[in-house]
Amino acid sequence: MVAQVPEGKFSVFTGKGQPSSIEELIKALDNVDVVFLGELHDDAVGHAVQLEIFKRAIEQYGARRRVTLSMEMFERDVQTVLNEYLAGQISESHFLLSSRPWPAYKTDYRPLVELAKEKKLDVVAANAPRRYVNMVSRNGRDSVNGLSKQAKEWLAPLPYAEPSEAYSKKFKGLMGSSPEAMMGIDKILSSQSLWDATMAYSAAESLKKNKGSLVVHLNGGFHTENRLGTVEHFLKYRKKGRVLVVTMRYVNEFKKFDAAKDADAGDFVILTDAKEPRSKR
Repeated sequence: MVAQVPEGKFSVFTGKGQPSSIEELIKALDNVDVVFLGELHDDAVGHAVQLEIFKRAIEQYGARRRVTLSMEMFERDVQTVLNEYLAGQISESHFLLSSRPWPAYKTDYRPLVELAKEKKLDVVAANAPRRYVNMVSRNGRDSVNGLSKQAKEWLAPLPYAEPSEAYSKKFKGLMGSSPEAMMGIDKILSSQSLWDATMAYSAAESLKKNKGSLVVHLNGGFHTENRLGTVEHFLKYRKKGRVLVVTMRYVNEFKKFDAAKDADAGDFVILTDAKEPRSKR
């Protein structure tokens, strides 16, 4: 079930550009509460590396620390369904019918969930329900205040924090500076922050529930690059939290660290071979 890591298709560096390895990354997990694995969603090599990191984390630390998988790819309102599947109470087909998995779930994320199921580990559905993220992007951050008590339990505590100046600048730079791109940009940024805050809160709550555990959290790289976004929110919920950020991205010259693009993107930066086939989405 556990795929082999694709040797020769990726390179590991520290955030300062020094050559490193998966082994060094795993050693670094000894002193952290949560490791954020930031991916490009269609990076097939990156998904295989994520699985290898999760597998080795269990092997290295599972005997003395509870290892938990936390995922952007499931929303908090399907946690009960996810738990039922992990406990063997419902079939995989009913799990998938009821949990709104991402299109490439079978190839990209199922191996991690199945490994957690095999090892009897928790999997956290960490994300805000997409319908509420969309609501904020249309109607602004205050629109969630009118939700029911039940619905609010699927979100980070309200009011959730504003994005930092650095994150706002980065987000708006990504969206572009044209008048069309800037229309409604503050509402869109607020919806992004709801996404970030809810994932961060989910990871923090998991650590509160399982003291001394190690959370392996998967998310799109933008959410955690440069220790911004989700990481910033996490450190508001857990002020003394110990965090490791891993940023994965595919590039043509994956054996070469480009300081202009890659420096401090994460505590570790994993560059994968852009010539490899993409995950089908």
